[in-house]
Amino acid sequence: MENIRNFCIIAHIDHGKSTLADRMMELTDTVEKRAMKSQLLDSMELERERGITIKLTPVRMRWQGYDLNLIDTPGHVDFSYEVSRSLAACEGAVLVVDAAQGIQAQTLANVYLALEQNLSIIPVINKIDLPAADVQRVSAEVINLLGCKQSDIIKISAKTGQGVKQVLDAVVQKIPAPQGDVDAKTRALIFDSYYDDYRGVILYVRVVDGKISKNDAIKMLATNAHGVALEIGHLSPTMVSDPVLNTGEIGYIVTNLKTTRDAKVGDTVTLSEYFKERK
Repeated sequence: MENIRNFCIIAHIDHGKSTLADRMMELTDTVEKRAMKSQLLDSMELERERGITIKLTPVRMRWQGYDLNLIDTPGHVDFSYEVSRSLAACEGAVLVVDAAQGIQAQTLANVYLALEQNLSIIPVINKIDLPAADVQRVSAEVINLLGCKQSDIIKISAKTGQGVKQVLDAVVQKIPAPQGDVDAKTRALIFDSYYDDYRGVILYVRVVDGKISKNDAIKMLATNAHGVALEIGHLSPTMVSDPVLNTGEIGYIVTNLKTTRDAKVGDTVTLSEYFKERK
């Protein structure tokens, strides 16, 4: 767990959040250069057409021996529920502010959500290469909002890649490793779920305690639904299967459930065997 960092990127719409995620994946060699395209984590057609993020998307990157689990979140006010779900699975957040536009309404809303969850916040000013950029004014706004020092703010251009390495280094240094009991009974938080026509219900989970292995019989505590973990793994950004998801890790579980009503967001996944013992 010492080598795991779970974080998300929060920002107002169009402040360069998805572009920063693209540069991070490039720098960490998560995606080959020839497979790289802009807004890589925005898989929906509408997201790519409009240039906005609607669905949260997790991705695992390797950086200097650390596993960085990033959850790219929407910036639009209509999707703040998606943001709150992402924050619940993380220990830290990278706050991206546009150097030309400064702090805006949704920036504030997302910051307050992150502070409520006691997350470590890394302030980043993006688009410093723009002619209209006013880094000094926006830095003052960020300092006023977060009470941080000038030296805490990382100035970057996600478009050119300038300063992005500093952001990755700050994630490793400033965001705490996840806490959890490896030997305790398995508990995993569902922060997203969707139905796949070919594979059934797929869960995105953060393992809080214990571990989940492939073919484990699982149970959702709130809905009382039982299922099987047919496949587990992480997203990089496509699905990569693993034999086990350990404490502190973020990944996916392919289940044999037939409807997402059986696996609601915010529910806890555990192992069915704990309930057999009681009987």
